[in-house]
Amino acid sequence: MIYNRGIRGATTVEQNDREEIYAATEELVAEMIERNGIDPETVSNVWITVTHDLNAAFPAVAVRKRQGWDFVPLMCALEVPVEGSLPRCIRLMIQVNTEKSQREIEHVYQRGATVLRPDLARRPSSI
Repeated sequence: MIYNRGIRGATTVEQNDREEIYAATEELVAEMIERNGIDPETVSNVWITVTHDLNAAFPAVAVRKRQGWDFVPLMCALEVPVEGSLPRCIRLMIQVNTEKSQREIEHVYQRGATVLRPDLARRPSSI
């Protein structure tokens, strides 16, 4: 049976810099793809949020540059600005059609974002 599953990912950057935002987003997406065996043809959409302190670039640009991802629907938005929340954070949710169970999905938390879900964060498999 095919299910629509959400794969979460998050990372942080040191500063509000376009190239740093693109690089961190690319690193995050690459690991999410690798860990979950994502084929862009199975992706229904990608939600991307950034904290209010990141406005130098659209992270979707980094995702769109991936080969085969030019027709994947992408949406950027601002994260809810909760006082005390993690600064300079980029979050992704890739929705894929898959036979994997919820437990088989590998969520990815990198850099400073490992504090968001320490129960799910682990070292990269090969990146």
